[in-house]
Amino acid sequence: MTAPQIIVPDVGLLNRTLEAQRARLERGKLYRNAATVCLIPTRGMIHARVIQSWFALMAPMNHPFLRLFLTGMEVGAAYTQGVDFVLAHPDLSTWPYLLTLEEDNMPPPDGLLKLIEAIDGGVDGTKYDAVGGLYWTKGEGGQAMIYGDPLDLPLNFRPQPPKLETIQPANGLGMGFTLFRLSMFKDKQLDRPWFQPAQGLGGPDTQDLHFFERVGRLGYKFACDTRCRVGHFDASTDTVW
Repeated sequence: MTAPQIIVPDVGLLNRTLEAQRARLERGKLYRNAATVCLIPTRGMIHARVIQSWFALMAPMNHPFLRLFLTGMEVGAAYTQGVDFVLAHPDLSTWPYLLTLEEDNMPPPDGLLKLIEAIDGGVDGTKYDAVGGLYWTKGEGGQAMIYGDPLDLPLNFRPQPPKLETIQPANGLGMGFTLFRLSMFKDKQLDRPWFQPAQGLGGPDTQDLHFFERVGRLGYKFACDTRCRVGHFDASTDTVW
């Protein structure tokens, strides 16, 4: 039996803190169109531990969110074909965001919400063209996939030590859990294929860093959201790095 009480009118906790709630919603940017298409290259089998994390991933309320699986292709070719498909689609081509998610990456439940907040300037006031979650290369000697400090010239892609709970500008990112503005792929200065490995002398040799090098020279900006911590699963050892 509950304790005796006198019930009085109550407008609700969120209404009583209306100014703070309005500021929270402004930071999150979810009053704007946040429709997102997610590209997932895969060899066809995805571990249950990874799928479990994907089931928990929250999408913005009342905004479209679509996953597209890309099978049987090299990763760079899969991403290129996926972007081409989205750009040619009458509806998907109008969505503002494209999310890349790889079959061994485990984002936190609020990861997408954090990336949308960060990419549109809700955290540090700067709008970015791509923002990725923080994840590491696998192994005891793993490096954070935050490549190159834009203030450290000449242009380089050395792994940067992560700063805590912030938006960290970078010259390049991994693509395991990264949000892009789709408009970047509509830039006529950027030639296809979007993603292809290219070995340079001390420069990028993977499809992701090669892409970031190309678009970075066009003036686009990137950052890692270190608030969004993503696990990197190694099925051979059953370890999440």
